[in-house]
Amino acid sequence: MSKAADKYFLTDEWKIIEKGFDPKYSRVSESVFALANESLGVRGYFDEGGSVDSLRGAYVNGVYETENIPRSYCGIVDKIHYMIPAADWLYTEIVLDGEKLDLGCVNFSEFVRELDMRSGVLVRQFVWHTKSGKDLQLTFRRFTDMTHGERAYQRITFLPLNFSGQIELRSGINFDVKHQGRDACFWGECRTETGMNSYAIQSRTLSSAQELFVGAVMDINGNACRESKSVFVNMEIALEEGCPLNADKRAVVLFNYAEGETLWMNGQEALRNTEAVSLDDALAAQEAYWARHWELSDITIEAALQEEEVAVAEEQQGIRFCIFQMAQTYRGGNICHNIGAKGLTGEVYSGHAFWDTETCCLPFYLFTNPAAVRSLLTFRYNTLPNAIERAKMLDCEGACYPIATLNGDEACNLWQHASLQFQPSTAVAYGIWHYVNVTGDREFLWEYGAEMLLQISRFLVTRASQNPHTGEYGYYGVMGPDEFHMMVNNNAYTNYMSKRSLEYAIETLRSFQGEMPEMYIALVEKTDLKPNETNRWKDVAENMAMPVTADGLIEQHDGYFDLPYIEVKDIPVTDFPLYHNWSYDRIYRTSMIKQPDVLMFLFLYNSSFSLEEKRLNYEYYEPRTIHESSLSPSVHSILAAELGRMDEAVKFFGYATRLDLDNYNRNTCEGLHTTSIAMAWMNIVYGFAGLRSDGEILSFAPRLPDRWKKLRFSITWQNRTIETEMLRDKTSFALRQGEPVEFMVDGELIRIS
Repeated sequence: MSKAADKYFLTDEWKIIEKGFDPKYSRVSESVFALANESLGVRGYFDEGGSVDSLRGAYVNGVYETENIPRSYCGIVDKIHYMIPAADWLYTEIVLDGEKLDLGCVNFSEFVRELDMRSGVLVRQFVWHTKSGKDLQLTFRRFTDMTHGERAYQRITFLPLNFSGQIELRSGINFDVKHQGRDACFWGECRTETGMNSYAIQSRTLSSAQELFVGAVMDINGNACRESKSVFVNMEIALEEGCPLNADKRAVVLFNYAEGETLWMNGQEALRNTEAVSLDDALAAQEAYWARHWELSDITIEAALQEEEVAVAEEQQGIRFCIFQMAQTYRGGNICHNIGAKGLTGEVYSGHAFWDTETCCLPFYLFTNPAAVRSLLTFRYNTLPNAIERAKMLDCEGACYPIATLNGDEACNLWQHASLQFQPSTAVAYGIWHYVNVTGDREFLWEYGAEMLLQISRFLVTRASQNPHTGEYGYYGVMGPDEFHMMVNNNAYTNYMSKRSLEYAIETLRSFQGEMPEMYIALVEKTDLKPNETNRWKDVAENMAMPVTADGLIEQHDGYFDLPYIEVKDIPVTDFPLYHNWSYDRIYRTSMIKQPDVLMFLFLYNSSFSLEEKRLNYEYYEPRTIHESSLSPSVHSILAAELGRMDEAVKFFGYATRLDLDNYNRNTCEGLHTTSIAMAWMNIVYGFAGLRSDGEILSFAPRLPDRWKKLRFSITWQNRTIETEMLRDKTSFALRQGEPVEFMVDGELIRIS
């Protein structure tokens, strides 16, 4: 793997620290210092703005704009949607002696920025040296409220070091924000209201007609003013030398609760409720929330030797950063939310959710917050009608879930992805199976899961074709997870995941009919399920093509073994990301793989394959994989650990857990890689602890890396909290909550109480 770390942030086990400011890393820092609470997200941009390169993005989950596009061929969408920046509730201007604060222009020193992952608070501090000779220390704090999703907070602390006098502060809310890629603002005219220390504004998107209310309360009175898409309060503040003064802003952002006058009244009430809570009280609640979170979700690593402490400290910081970001990104608080590929940290991928939600992100929540998984899958159920319409567009029956979406509609207008990739549909089926298998939530299966599985199966069967020579079924003209090969036949991942999805659907409907006959009859009537329809599914599943050699090497797709070989490690690091530096067609000419394809389903259905099958395929495909996808390193690390290749496992883990912190792909500036962040957690729990959740019973196979002395973590499983501590010579399990439990450890049945 030729990619290299681009280290910029200091190492600290609980903080992300930027000491001194380098404008070249401005957007990287904005991504890394992004805050969210599932509902609201804000990049780590400077409150005061200025001339420093920046993507000034404050986002609201589910807020998007739509765009009609020319339809070139049947089956390709003619309308797309994409996340847009919402109102900038941090908007700030500061003027001292006629000089405006702009870190791209002014003289400043002692710059430090810290994200404390124990409280979810971002702090930035520096000393401003004005042209008039005054030294002013400024401290900016912000956080998004984890207990009230509609609230966010900002505190600016002024500390004059060598003067007393007046300073001008302008604080506001600005809807005049532009989408970076389209260089346009998508918010219409606004309704506004201002008071001495509060202001509110409500606007509607131009095409999608979504409405957003944003209000704020300041603790300092001032003069309010309005512009067409903005409201502000102008304040003149008296400062006294050596005495700090706080200017607090408490913001409220309401979306998806109502619209028009109803939304306005709801917003005003929410603003009054927020006004009754001080920033310090909100901060105390925030710290308590994160303390509870870390008590259940923390992973601790200790170095075996002193000379390894620095490397292990980086790994400790990296995994906590990943856990922190996952907890920020999604909590299951709203069944209208999903997990975008960049979370709420940037506009690349348009805020869309992809197939890796159910395959890669779901396990983190499954073992830390199972209720969130139910919400994730409920989102897919609520958008089932959209998936049914998409299948019709592709001349198929049943439900084809979109490759990219915010609202359930297909939002990708690239035919080679939207029309050839069926990973989302099989991923939803896998997610249902995984959730029910681990939690035992049969109620969800009967109420929601069975119908989704039925419609997914219809799509998979009508999209499959039969080989006239062999009689086997397969998928022709598809693209698997490895997006460096398109229009291939019998992609192994697509075929295998389809086979397992069909088998699970058949099993589910059979159980449904026996356990809940009345509900089953209602489902049959609702979906018009034919008496012999599942026989067709069974035939396709049993006769699914799987290109594999006699010794067990699985061919990624028909003809893959004949493709020219390229030495991946010889590609210069400056060529990454390849999509930015290689012509599009050049990428498709070799056997080079973007991300695990065969290895991906060997991981997802791990217990269905022998160790030798995994070894053979790992050794063949690992050298051909470029890891251009963020989920790739962790899958390789998990399999490497299982195969006893611990040096490789540790190397891939270090890459996965610090992909964004160390800017390995040189694109952290665009936003964080949510999938890599989720997979880094799996890298430890599935990789080094050897957790497997795809069998009939939970199992562990601990493998501690040599440079670690101790690894400790907890998981939640079927209303139980199990704490695991791995040492060099033993692994201990403790039941911290719930009824006695049984699971396997290295093939032995263990019972703890």
